[in-house]
Amino acid sequence: MPLTVPAWAAPAPGAPLAPTTVTRRDVGDHDILIEIAHTGICHTDLHRVRADWGPGIFPMVPGHEITGTVVAAGQAVQRYALGDRVGVGCLVDSCRECAPCRAGDEQYCARGHTATYNSRDRYGDPTHGGYSTHLVVDERYAVRIPDVLELDLAAPLLCAGVTVHAPLVRRGAGPGTRVAVVGLGGLGHLGVRIAHAMGAEVTVLSRSPGKRDDALRLGAKEFRTTTDPGVFEDLAGSFDIILNTVAAGLDLDAHLRLLALDGAFVGLGVPDGPSEFGFFSLMLGRRSIEGSLFGSVAEIQRTLDFCALAGIGADIETVTADRINEAFERLAKGDVRYRFVIDAKSFSS
Repeated sequence: MPLTVPAWAAPAPGAPLAPTTVTRRDVGDHDILIEIAHTGICHTDLHRVRADWGPGIFPMVPGHEITGTVVAAGQAVQRYALGDRVGVGCLVDSCRECAPCRAGDEQYCARGHTATYNSRDRYGDPTHGGYSTHLVVDERYAVRIPDVLELDLAAPLLCAGVTVHAPLVRRGAGPGTRVAVVGLGGLGHLGVRIAHAMGAEVTVLSRSPGKRDDALRLGAKEFRTTTDPGVFEDLAGSFDIILNTVAAGLDLDAHLRLLALDGAFVGLGVPDGPSEFGFFSLMLGRRSIEGSLFGSVAEIQRTLDFCALAGIGADIETVTADRINEAFERLAKGDVRYRFVIDAKSFSS
């Protein structure tokens, strides 16, 4: 039978979130029912609720950094059993047939992946995310949370963590490589922790000098304020990988000149408008610019397993459901160090 559960939703674009209920589908043969323990608040949630990236499906229940426990399973489920600790990230389905899906890159599904919220499932029904007490998902799109990771600290790894870990893996970050992280926020603080744990030498580039101590605590070898005179000249050719975690527009030419030969600038933050650069900034160092979405299911699992071994979790501030709107306001101002996580028990309070 379908299950009606408590949730919090934005009834219209830009409207405050408020208590509601959503109906989860029947637990099918390959589905698991997750009792949600914690849900991270991602900056994407704020953008989607405000319809910054185009029209949304309202009422909207955000949330794609979900951790919890399996409390029911379909008869054909093989990967998980009752009581298993699991997580769900940014997608809950894909076509499973196109080349990216067959290659394990379902986030780049040629037909479009089904997002955890603000999407429509294969039956045409809107998806609702983790600002709720329960979620039904096909077992293929869930991941296992290692026992050593606390469920609240692990929640941001389902999106923010894999978003920084996956490109670092693809670009070969490790001993002998030099990584710059632009911005020290929800993405950036995990980028520093993970790159350092991989063995890379990490530098934080920030406009906020007050984050120096945090950057060094998280594992950065160096912290540089990008508004200081001469900083870009001092660091020219210094990095193999630059992870840009900020949405604000950057002087791309200046940042590209920080790359060494064959270095890569990886864009993770989404600027409000078009970005410009001179092509010589690429040609003179055989440099590249690339974008990277969140991670595939396999990449999320690899991120969790790596963080478990390295003892990495997010720096979080736990909030209850009645503080979601306050958290959104603070997030818009950058007033969090470094990730809000919702205690899902409070959705039913």
